[in-house]
Amino acid sequence: MPTDNRLPRVLHVLLHLDEIKDPVTSDMLGQMLGMNPSLVRRTMAGLREAGMVSSTKGHGGGWHLTKSLDEISLADVYAALGTPNLFALGPAGDTPDCLLERAANEAVAGALDAARTEFESRIANVTVAQLFQGPRKEVAKHQAKRDRSSHAV
Repeated sequence: MPTDNRLPRVLHVLLHLDEIKDPVTSDMLGQMLGMNPSLVRRTMAGLREAGMVSSTKGHGGGWHLTKSLDEISLADVYAALGTPNLFALGPAGDTPDCLLERAANEAVAGALDAARTEFESRIANVTVAQLFQGPRKEVAKHQAKRDRSSHAV
């Protein structure tokens, strides 16, 4: 079963949108993420509805942040994506009248609920801006290196 990687991909986009001051087109984001631009637009629509980003049409248009990354938690982004399922596990439904199947389903559901609660608790206290704190020095070194090589030509 394929995994849903929209959350890390959208977090990646938000970090780039913060660094790039001009609007970024869906085509550019699609190239960066290896996604079709129409899929980018559908994915970003939830973030637009949540007030995190906005888009403008036409020449010079594209996506841009409408909130500071300090104001956006990972939980906000997760919710804007429609709170995707965390696990491929789910209840069995082969014999719904069987008390043993119900007991097994309840045990699995309880564990999944606890895991979801823990996940949501952890991401509620992390802002998107905090994600950049770790790689900030590496990004700066990379940009300086890129700038030096472009001036050397």
